[in-house]
Amino acid sequence: MAWRYLALVCAVMVACSGCGHARTAQGPAGSYVVDTDASGVGSALGTGGSGYDCDDELNTCFNACWESARKPYPHVEGNEWYYEYCNRECRKQYMSCIEEQEKEEAERVKKRPPLEFSSLDKARDWIRAHKTELVLGTVVIVAGTAFILVTGGSGALLLVPLAL
Repeated sequence: MAWRYLALVCAVMVACSGCGHARTAQGPAGSYVVDTDASGVGSALGTGGSGYDCDDELNTCFNACWESARKPYPHVEGNEWYYEYCNRECRKQYMSCIEEQEKEEAERVKKRPPLEFSSLDKARDWIRAHKTELVLGTVVIVAGTAFILVTGGSGALLLVPLAL
């Protein structure tokens, strides 16, 4: 009876350990800590890189519209129609600002070389040095394996394999 129990335990241990050599043939497959602190990621890109804040423009536009001495007809004090009018007019400007920033970012992405590295150490060093230029979700290729830049629960900056 004891030999059956021992055989069962051995079978479970073999099944749980898996095949270690197949994993190394595919390249790195685990999550890797790039930096223990993810603060500053994307800070150089904070406003789309143009240095212009569309949200600030929206607030300024709405305040100027709401406090304007020349209000369009049929404005009545405290009327919900006028609130919607200011929202609608300022939203048009906001959306054009956002579209312009998206176009600028798309142009920068086209000019940016792909993030491909031959080793994980080179990738880590480059990411640490250029952390402010990257955003979370950036795809990084290391030795032919695709990784994505994410933050962990403790705030660490990680490279996690991209599963398709």
